[in-house]
Amino acid sequence: MKFATDRRSARSVATLNILSVLLLIGAGLLSACGSGGGSSMSSPASTTTVSGQSCSNCGGALVTLTDAPGDFVSYIVNVDSLQLTNANGTTVQIVPNTTQVDFAQLVNLSEVVSAAEIPAGKYVSASITLDYAGATIVVDGASGSVPISDIINGANSMPLASPNPTQVTVTLMLDPSRPLVVTPNAIANLALDFNLAASNTITPSLTAPTTITVNPVLTASLVPNETRRLRVRGAFVSADTSASNFVINVRPFDTAAGSSGQFTVTTSATTTYAINGTSYSGAAGLTQLATQSAGTLVAAYGAWDQTTQSFAATNVLAGSSVSGGKLDDVAGTVLSRTGNTFVIGNGLIAHADTAGYSGQFGFAPQVTVTVGTGTIVSEQGQSGSFTMQDISVGQQVEVSGALSISTPPLGMMPTATATLDATAGSVQLVPTTLAGLVTAATPSLVTLNVQFLDGRPAALFNFAGTGTSSAADATASAYTVSVPAALTSVPAVGAPASFTGFVTPFGQAPPDFAAASLVNYADTLAQLQIFWSQSGVTAPFATDTSTELLISQAVLAASAQHAVRIGFETLDPSTLSGGLQLVPDTAATTSIFVIGHRASWSVDTYSNFGDFEAALTADLNGSTGLIQLNAVGPYAAATGVMSVDTLIAILTD
Repeated sequence: MKFATDRRSARSVATLNILSVLLLIGAGLLSACGSGGGSSMSSPASTTTVSGQSCSNCGGALVTLTDAPGDFVSYIVNVDSLQLTNANGTTVQIVPNTTQVDFAQLVNLSEVVSAAEIPAGKYVSASITLDYAGATIVVDGASGSVPISDIINGANSMPLASPNPTQVTVTLMLDPSRPLVVTPNAIANLALDFNLAASNTITPSLTAPTTITVNPVLTASLVPNETRRLRVRGAFVSADTSASNFVINVRPFDTAAGSSGQFTVTTSATTTYAINGTSYSGAAGLTQLATQSAGTLVAAYGAWDQTTQSFAATNVLAGSSVSGGKLDDVAGTVLSRTGNTFVIGNGLIAHADTAGYSGQFGFAPQVTVTVGTGTIVSEQGQSGSFTMQDISVGQQVEVSGALSISTPPLGMMPTATATLDATAGSVQLVPTTLAGLVTAATPSLVTLNVQFLDGRPAALFNFAGTGTSSAADATASAYTVSVPAALTSVPAVGAPASFTGFVTPFGQAPPDFAAASLVNYADTLAQLQIFWSQSGVTAPFATDTSTELLISQAVLAASAQHAVRIGFETLDPSTLSGGLQLVPDTAATTSIFVIGHRASWSVDTYSNFGDFEAALTADLNGSTGLIQLNAVGPYAAATGVMSVDTLIAILTD
């Protein structure tokens, strides 16, 4: 089942509307008292820019940025500023340079934005300035992608361009009882999450431009997100092979210069490396990294250990193996392949640091790539020898080479013709996720009716040439996955399943895919999104108590969009005769409940469901309407009950 109005049917150019409310939400960890609070915009009296060097009476501040998912293949904007404000009113600028960020790439990843030492103190707020001038925002579509052509300010229905300001500054006020405390000789954590699902409402249309309504929603935690891989990128400083670590100057995303602090990366015997296209592992990889010149680009993936206050890398890239390093780079998924040429869909393009567009990147719906015997091929997280035959349809890749595009400079390119010559470059195979329904299963082999490969609809892929013969080519309806013995259980026939691993080399299927891990759908949280209209609905709840909100079937059916998503499945809650019941998740370790007021530029946050319900009831006074609800938590489809960990309500007032 799909949306009442199917988002993925959109074909036309979309319009971005930025509403006058700028929602900035502090997570439950930052709102221990459960009281409401508001966001504000301010100009600091004085600002200090971090230098990345040690200073007296300073402590470490590890700031990361990630995303909750939304229906976007590209969401590129400039981050002009990221500041922390001390209780004494002084501010610290922790991102010294304007940085392009594709928030759509952060859905399964946390990026280290800053590891700088900053003056010790109690920091009471964080603010981020986004610039939508030249933004590249592309909506996911069933047969490709839907680009955004205009950016509209909902406050005045005018384009967000000259003479109107393009910048949006949002300030997160931390709860006074849980500020960010920075002390000497310690590391304080601030994990920011830009929620794409809650921040954007997509109103599709087959005859008129699709409308995207944006309410920026940012949540924060004083504890790093342990469910996502952490990435740190920057310029190589030095390596200590005896201590099994190395140091980089942090340059987040695709920043070409500067430093946001120094960061130490710990390695182990199982850490894998791709250095200038060649694979290594363990001590051999660190030894090779130590020979690189200072300033060489490095990107490390791994996890932060809160107990030891250290970062352990599982995979390290260096030199030309890093996106936008010495060569141009394209990241995406292989849609088809013929001979030595393959097509990447939804390509994120990064120009080399030495090019005229140094440090900039953009998006192209398709990029044609040519490889040859001189192309260096590696597999992320794996050691061994790989060739261009390992590149097959459905595989997520990062390709380095020489880019040619018909409509530079970079930016939104809905019809651009882009090619990449990688015959003297490199291709890195990245772990890929597929999802579908199980049609047959043994302990070692699972057959799926695949719905998505790397998040892209299976209908977009041409599997010709993937098999040992044309009769053996992969098919989406009977896609075979080899399962390693380490996965002790496999899903039952008829159940949804999602695997992460690597596509079988081109021309060598079946099996079509080698799984490394299995997603447990029993533990997958559901995502709810309901959108009524910009005028809202004044009486949305049939039952409204301190322990329950019930939305009737009629009110659900009257909404413009309504869906519950669990993995790749989309359920229609308007089919529930008893309506949809929202209750607090008593098993959640942290909870956040939010009321956003569009007209007054304010947001109230609560950690207690009862406090949230009482405030929401008071706000819905007969003249104020509920525009949108977003929620995350366990969902019982049979009973229509969702236990919410996060619940966001956006009102018209």
